[in-house]
Order: sequence, then structure tokens, then C-alpha cells
Amino acid sequence: MSAHAEALSATELVRQSIEGRRLSPVDTLVAFTLLFTLLSSVVILITLLADTIAAAMPVFQSRGLSFVTDSLSPAAEEAGIWQGIMGSLALIGFVIVVAFPLGVAAAVYLEEYASDNRVTRFIGANIRNLAGVPSIVYGILGLFLFVEIFMGGVFGAEGGIGGRNVIAGGLTLAVLVLPIMIITTAEALRAVPRGLRDASLAVGATRWETIRHHILPVAFPAILTGSVLTIARAFGESAALLLAGAQLSLYFSVANDASFVDLVSNQPYTALPIIIYNFARQPQAGFVSLTAAAIVVLLVMLLTVNAAAVLARDRFERRYR
Repeated sequence: MSAHAEALSATELVRQSIEGRRLSPVDTLVAFTLLFTLLSSVVILITLLADTIAAAMPVFQSRGLSFVTDSLSPAAEEAGIWQGIMGSLALIGFVIVVAFPLGVAAAVYLEEYASDNRVTRFIGANIRNLAGVPSIVYGILGLFLFVEIFMGGVFGAEGGIGGRNVIAGGLTLAVLVLPIMIITTAEALRAVPRGLRDASLAVGATRWETIRHHILPVAFPAILTGSVLTIARAFGESAALLLAGAQLSLYFSVANDASFVDLVSNQPYTALPIIIYNFARQPQAGFVSLTAAAIVVLLVMLLTVNAAAVLARDRFERRYR
């Protein structure tokens, strides 16, 4: 009885100590500073979005969806962004095909197969360092490795555009976002409970069967979130594409009867961020509204991709809950 009373007394003392603790002035100041920073960031974001949408409205009111479906033109009243949208989608297709399987495979090996030693720790540290490298460095790498050597030397892509094609640009973006894909996938795999692995191995499953049927399905929602981050990063890149051969021009033509292979290997390309950058540097006043309208289209596309990823993630979470 006395032991029980002493336990209750100790619990009461701890509760009173926690509830009666006073916040120091430093804690209060830090809390208010963080709150002020958060509110300021939200206000700035809303202001920028409102200003951009207001500047873009005259374009959508006067031209409607024709601004989206028209091709590039030196005349502001005729210029559209269709080539940039198609180019961005083609580049993102290469990013998904290359970066997603390589990133997942590398993360699975590092987390599930590789031993915890100096070599793997060194590789992991370098992958995190690569995630913070400026995109212009990847653009230089893409210009040398993919444009000059891979497309120009190995495949002999010569002529007007040389090796500056969608393949080179897509591979450059894939290498750029690959470290992010590896890191996010590794974190998702690390979050899977260890007991799930032990239970699967205990009933006779091999390591690969455990990964394929248990670990990857549970981690897939988080992996999907990481893939959306990589797609968003690649979708908004411009510096790397400028070096990897994206057309910085208000007019270029693509053969209408070109096959898919010709379109990705022997035709010039551009992307939506490149078009936004090009519109912004034009001296004509009409391109100011076009820049804002192109930014709105880019934001809508990014929000659509993120919304689709959120819905898919919720679906998989309900399935494996």
C-alpha cells in the first residue's frame, strides 16, 4: 500500500512540475519569431500569386485557351506555349523512366542489401551532397556527357541541332533529380517497421520476396510523395536545360511528319520554364502579361500533378492500413 502511495505521489509531483513550468522569455521570443516568419511567408506568397494571376487575366480573357495551344511567335499577340508544354512533358517522361527505377533500385540496395560500413556511409554522404549541387553544374555535366559524347559521339546526332535534343535534356534532368529520388526512397524504406521484415523472413520468404511483397507496398505512398518532389523539381528547371540544348528562341519549327524517334533525337525542343524566362527578357510590354500567364499554366500543371499524387497516396495508404 505504501509503495502504491509513493508511486502516486511521484506521479503527481511530475505532473505538477510539468504543468507548472514557466516558459522562459527566450522560448516565447523564439515562438513569436517563428510564427511571424510563417505568417510573413504566407502573406508574401499570396501577394505574389495574386499579382501574377491579375497580370495573367487579360491574356486568358482575350485569347482563352488559344494561348495554351498556339506555337511560339515573335509577336506577343500570337505567341503561345504549346511547344513548351509538349517539351516539358517529354522531358518529364524521360525523368520518370530513368530516375524512378534507378532511384528506387539504388535505395533498396543501400537499405536492404548493403552492409553498414565505411563504403556505404561514404556513398550515402555523397548522395546527400549531390542533392544540394546547383543545377547549373548538372547542366555542364549534361552538355559534356549527354550532348557532346552520348548523343554527338556515340549516336552521331549531327546536323542543325547536333546532340541538343530531348534525350540529352531528359537524361540531364534525370541525373539532376536522381539523388533526391534515392534519398526520399531510402527514408521511406527506413520508416517500414523492422518487425515486418522479421515476420516475413521467419515464415520462409526470401529477402527479395520480403522486399517485393511487403516492404515496397508499405513504403510506396512515401515513395510516391518523393517522386512528386522530383517531378516538381525537374518541371521547374531552366538553367540545366539551357546548357543541355533547349531552344532559347521565340520561333523554331518542328517537322509535322516526324516520327517519335525523330522528335526526340533530331528535332529542336524547348520547355515551359525556358519559355517563361524568354518571355520575361523581351522588351515589348505585351510579353509581361504572357510571362504571367505562362507562370499560371506552370503552377496549374504542378498543382494537378501534386493533387493526383496525393489521391494515389491516400488510396495506397487505405489499402495497406
